[in-house]
This record gives sequence, structure tokens and C-alpha cells, in this order.
Amino acid sequence: MIKKLFFCLVTVLLFKEVSAQPSSGHNLHFDQLAKQWDEAIPLGNGMLGALVLQKDGKLHFSLDRADLWDQRPMKGLHRKEFSYNWIIDQVHKKDYGIVQEYFDEPYDREPAPSKIPGGALEFDTRNWGKVTSVNLSLNDALCEVKWVNGVVLKTFVAADKSLGWFKFDHIPENVDVELVAPKYQGQVKNSGDPVGGDDLSRLGYPKGTIVKDGHSITYDQSGWGGFSYQINVRWKETGKTMEGSWSISSRHTTDRKDITAKGVTAKAGSFTTDFGTHQNWWKQFWQQSAIQLPDALLEKQWYLEQYKFGSVARTGAPPISLQAIWTADNGRLPPWKGDYHHDLNTQLSYWPAYSGNHLKEAMGYLDYLEKNKENYKRYTKTFFESDGIAVPGVTTLDGTEMGGWVQYSLSPTVSAWLGQHYYLQWRYSMDRDFLKQKAYPWIKATAKLLEDITILNQQGYRQLKISSSPEINDNSLEAWFPQNTNYDLALMKFAFKAAAELADELGLKQESQHWKGIYEQFDNYALSANQELKFAPTMAYNQSHRHFSSAMAIHPLGLIKWEDGAQAQTVIKNTIHLLDSIGPAYWCGYSYAWMGNMKARAKDGEGAAKDLEIFAKAFCSVNSFHLNGDQTKSGYSKFTYRPFTLEGNFAFAAGLQEMLLQSYAGFIEIMPAVPSGWKDLSFNQLRAEGAVLVSAKRKDGLVREVRLEAEKDGEIKLKLPFKEYVISSNTGAAISVRDGLMKLICKPGALVVLKNK
Repeated sequence: MIKKLFFCLVTVLLFKEVSAQPSSGHNLHFDQLAKQWDEAIPLGNGMLGALVLQKDGKLHFSLDRADLWDQRPMKGLHRKEFSYNWIIDQVHKKDYGIVQEYFDEPYDREPAPSKIPGGALEFDTRNWGKVTSVNLSLNDALCEVKWVNGVVLKTFVAADKSLGWFKFDHIPENVDVELVAPKYQGQVKNSGDPVGGDDLSRLGYPKGTIVKDGHSITYDQSGWGGFSYQINVRWKETGKTMEGSWSISSRHTTDRKDITAKGVTAKAGSFTTDFGTHQNWWKQFWQQSAIQLPDALLEKQWYLEQYKFGSVARTGAPPISLQAIWTADNGRLPPWKGDYHHDLNTQLSYWPAYSGNHLKEAMGYLDYLEKNKENYKRYTKTFFESDGIAVPGVTTLDGTEMGGWVQYSLSPTVSAWLGQHYYLQWRYSMDRDFLKQKAYPWIKATAKLLEDITILNQQGYRQLKISSSPEINDNSLEAWFPQNTNYDLALMKFAFKAAAELADELGLKQESQHWKGIYEQFDNYALSANQELKFAPTMAYNQSHRHFSSAMAIHPLGLIKWEDGAQAQTVIKNTIHLLDSIGPAYWCGYSYAWMGNMKARAKDGEGAAKDLEIFAKAFCSVNSFHLNGDQTKSGYSKFTYRPFTLEGNFAFAAGLQEMLLQSYAGFIEIMPAVPSGWKDLSFNQLRAEGAVLVSAKRKDGLVREVRLEAEKDGEIKLKLPFKEYVISSNTGAAISVRDGLMKLICKPGALVVLKNK
């Protein structure tokens, strides 16, 4: 019951007890520099990236830029048979070898299109003795290295400009600086290996030029089709201090020629001035949200994931690809060409942005999709013969299809999964301009595509002519199913449900009714006799697999909700139990992170925490990079390799946030999946659907305080985490309570605090 209702802004403002900055305990700290690139200290600003390590005894900065791409067309892909209907015909004729030859094999055979590396800076530090300390401060994204002779390096990639900085103090002598080109020339030893990466020399680039002019070095490299890029480093020495900056510029034949790396460094200010601006950017970033847990491992991993997200996600920069701005520095192309995989990887990478209160950074993803929209429409018209919108499952920087296993690289439901990110951006921001101009148009175009290419079967249900489930039965004929898989079905249901909802929100009643009518034509999900989600009506979940495609309706789409009642809970529990019981033999690291999200949705705090702990312990490098395989070789997976991709990292962060806050079911739930042993914890400014910032504190096993801040007009529903409480507010918000749910009608800026009595 409500014991008191009064207005006390002071109480509201004093709530913020969780530190808005990471602590020194969250930092990366080592007593030596890494010897390989995937263990290095990562720095970045969304466009530029650097990895700090030691190579051949020298200090080595591996340099990268997000738009360094070889975008030559995939050889042999675009032929007259490049058609969805042609593939359907081959499946029905069971003549599948030719499909593999035309559309799958080029991806493995050809080295490009592909993301490419930039180059490296090397400093000859071999006479300085041992490194005694390497530290990455998450608080201000600064790497500091100390040597036994007293030399100190400080280096960062400026948060707000295309510039990297380094500063050496106490140097005993002049430092030899080199700019090292990637190995674009030389003998080819590795070919046709998309996981390990082909040798860079397969790209066939002419030798670049490296010109040293006093305290400046410039590297110019030509690539394919008129593309070129430039790296410049420029420095000065004053006494025993050496300070310098570096930049990378890229251009196509149609780009401006006056913006060069050399020009950027020539206009650079100073290390100190730029570091101040850089610090302020990161201070603002860290103020967006914070957590405090009794589990030090999970808390530190979360802060490391937030740091990486802040380093790779920006508006105005390309979105997060497989490795983003940290391309492999090993003389080879990055794993899976460093491309944009939309059958899981890009989607998982942005999961934590929404409840983590980083909507601005997440817009970089959607801006990219908007920028490439005409290219997607070209692909949709050519391949699907539809005026809707489809996105290839595997693409280049500009969104062009690259081929690969066609069930997934050319899947018809990719744009529906991408559409969920438009939907989430709307639900978490309640930005009506975004809804009208971007979210609904995208989801409407997706629904149009799916309406065009589906049929009504003999039972009167709507279905695809052939359907698949990533990456079940790999790229065989058996990977195609004659009925909707649960993966495709869930995505199609989501697309039409969202289209109807958003059309209704915009007052487009006729369009809303149309989408609702199509939504109602879909059948139920395929379930086993034990109420477990199957891959498809004709295939049970009968094998360990890294991609939980069969369970998409549970998470991330939230179409089967725990809150829907006993039947839904049975399906959720039994599906998760089946995944666990068949086991993780062929899971990757991201599988554990995804499972953490699902178990949080099932209100299983112990299970979620356990899976997230396994991810952090076994599937991450010492620098926190997700390496896909079990690095401990402890039986968590039969995959023990180490290709670096980022989606597992960010899915981990999202899973932890799901444990602390959920709002997908129409109301806010505080700490819905917290282990019973977590007696004391708190979070600050996580974001809920409805554009509400939420903070909460738990002490001695009980939620003690909840703080709500409304950004928009509207109704907030809160599942009360206690029975008796005191409420304080700075506004006359209308408040009612029924069946354990508090309803508040708030204006923008409304602040409400509830304290347990």
C-alpha cells in the first residue's frame, strides 16, 4: 500500500549512489605488452582504431580505419541465375550442387570483397629494458606503458576526431619511428580460408609508397577500383619528451581529395588539449549508465564491454562489423573477411545499446542502413522481384551482397531482424519523428517484401516457399524446409505485428488493419510433444548448435513472453532445458552470452549468471576480446580456435542488463533475474521502453529504492518490487496501483522515487 505521497525533489536527486565512472579495478592491467594482436590494448573512436602491443621487440601500434574496404564485386556472383525463384526451382528439383557452385563457393574462393587493415607504427624500444606496467584506463580511454628505465608512454585515439596521439616522457635518446605497410605483396601461402584469413598478397595491390620527411612519415596505398588510403605520423621532440599524432584518410575516385591524413596531423593541436576534450567525451559516455554487482568478474566484464562499445559505435561512422576497427594484424585478411554478417553478428552487437542508454551510438547502425537503402532496394528488386526491402545476410561496406551460404547470405527475413532495431530505437526513445521518417518506413517495406514472396498453403496458412534456419544443416539441400522454420516464422510474425502497431501509432488505420490481417494468417510455432520449440515442423531440435535460431520468438523478439502465463512459461522453460541438455559441444562464446539473455527472460538469475560467467572465463582473450572458441579447453565447447568477433562481447553486456531490468512486456520490472546470492547491488540510469531512465538499489537481498525519470509524455507501468513503500516526486503525476502494478501518467522531466518501508 502507499503509506505516503509527497513531493521532495531533494530526495530524488540524492538517489544517485552508483558511481557513473568505472573504477581502477575495471581497467586492463598487465606487467608486459602483448605479443599478438588479439591480446593487445584496444583503442578507438568508431572510425579509427589502434592495438598496442610488442612485435619483434619493438613497440607496435596496429592502425585501422572502419572504411578501409576492398569492394570489388564478388566474382561470378551476379549472373542471370541470381534469383530467389531460380534457387527455389533448384531446391524443388533437388539439383543443389549448382546453387553451391554459383553462390556459395565464390565467398571461400575469392579473397575479396573484404575489410582490409591499415598499417602499423613501430617505435624502437629495444634499448629501454623490460616493460614493467601496461594499463588501459577505461575512465578516459588512455593506454599507459612504463619501462624499467623510466620511460612512460601515454597514448589515446581522440574520441571526437580522426586522430591518434602518443607521448613519451623521460626518453634517453631519439626514438626511431617506422611506418610499416601491410603485406600486400609477397608469396601466397594461405588461400581459400575465410576463418583463418587469406594472405593479403592475394588482393594484388601495387606496392605502396612510404616517404619520410624529417619528423613526418606518409604511407600511400592504392587498392581496388580507384580506392586508396593514406597514413601519416608526425612528431616533435622537446628535451626528453616526444609527442606525436597519426591519422588515416581514405578515398574513392568520387571523394574529396583535400582531406588527407597528412593534412589532419599538420593541423593537430597538442596532446594535452585534445586529451582534455577526449576525457570530456568519455566522461559523458560513462555518465549514461552504471552498475555495481557483488560478482567482480561479471561487473568488470560489463565495463570492458561498455568501453569497447564506446570505442566502436558512433554516429557518422560505419557500424560494428565482425571486428570493427581492430582488423587482424597478422599479414592476412580478417576472419570471415571482416564483413557485415546480418544473420546474427551485427544484430547482437547492438543489443546492449537500448537498456544501456546509448541510443545515440546505436543510431550509427540505423543511419548506415538508411544510407544504403537504395542499394538494398536494387538487390530486392533484382533477387526477390519485389518493391519492398531486403538486406543481404553478408554484405560489403556499402551493403552489396557477397554470397556465401545462400540460406543465410540471401535470406528473405534479414530485414525483419534489422527492423527490430528500428522498433527498439523507437520504443526506447519514443521519438515520433524517427518513428514516422525511419522506423515505420523500414518495417513497412520489410512487410511488403514478405507479403510479396509468401503464399497461402493448402491449410490456409501463410508461408515461404522454402525456409531455413541459420545455420542448420549447413549449406546442404537439407538446409531448406518445405514449411516455415521457427526462425523465419518468428521474424515474419514480428515484422507484421510491428508494422500493424506502428501504423496504428501513426493513425494509419487502414494500413494497420492490413498488416494485422496478414499477421493472423501465420500458423503457430512448431513444438515438440514436450512443448519445446523445434527447428521446423519436420525437424526437432536434435543437435548442439551455436545459433539459437529456433528460439528467436523467446529472445530477442519477445513474441513468447514469460509474462503471457503458464503455457508460454512451459515453452520457454522446456526449450531452454532442451538447449542445455543437448549441450554446448558446438556452441561459440556468443551462444553463452545469448543463453544468458534467454535465461534472464525466464527469470533464472542463477542460470543467466552461470552462462555469462562461462563466457567471460572461457571465451575471451586477456584483453576481453571474444575469441569464439573455449580458450580454457575445459569442455565448454568443441570449438577451441580463436577467431575474434565482437558480437559475443556485446551480447554479454545485454544479458547482464536483462538480469537487472526488463521492460519488453509492457511494464518495468526491477532486477527480474538476480541470483539469490546477490544481496547487495545497484544500477543507475538503465533505460526502459517508453523513454524512462531507471535506477535501483538492492541491499540485504531486498530492493530498497527505485528511481524513475520520464523523458516523454506518457504512461509508465512499474511492477512493484516491494509491498510497502514511500513515494516522492517532483511532479503531480497521476498514480494508481492495481494487482502489483503501479501506473504513472507522467510529463517530460518527471522524477519519481520509491523507497521500501
